[in-house]
Amino acid sequence: MNKNLLQIIKETANEFDIEWQMAAAFVTVESPGHGFDSATGKILIQFEPAWFRKNEPYAPSGAWSANGVERQKQEWIAFNNAFSIDKESAMLSTSIGLGQIMGFHYKRLGYRTVGVMWDDAKKGEHRQVWQLFQFIATDINLLVAVRSKYFSTIALLYNGAGYKKQALRLKITPYDEQMKTAYYLYKKQ
Repeated sequence: MNKNLLQIIKETANEFDIEWQMAAAFVTVESPGHGFDSATGKILIQFEPAWFRKNEPYAPSGAWSANGVERQKQEWIAFNNAFSIDKESAMLSTSIGLGQIMGFHYKRLGYRTVGVMWDDAKKGEHRQVWQLFQFIATDINLLVAVRSKYFSTIALLYNGAGYKKQALRLKITPYDEQMKTAYYLYKKQ
């Protein structure tokens, strides 16, 4: 993690009364470590066709409907296609930035509209880190788990009940173990 992002995390974690090492571990495990595509400078996105389909059930098929977890170029093609059909539904159906917070959480984060949430995230990684911690803070169970370092509860609440099975399928270390390891690495600093 670069020093600038680590400083942002420390400052924002303090605002939310979260130990900075725990906050840094969360960001390390749950994000790519940056909020913008290095090739284009655009905010990172993950367009979710299943969510868009719920909002636009009669929308004609297009680039949006074939999207999976793709590279950013393909994500933006799918998003832009959906955006041309319905701007708000496209933004609601897309996770954005460093924390990959879904657009439909805009009210939970305290924004008036999903567009305002997007505009704020585009301002920089400092706002994306704030959104991630605000997301944590608005779920008392997740906040308690983060503050108490209940790694398996954090993984369950943030990634769902299947996080261990997914790790096995992908042949990766489960999120809870990754977060615990990252936390203790930051504690040594």
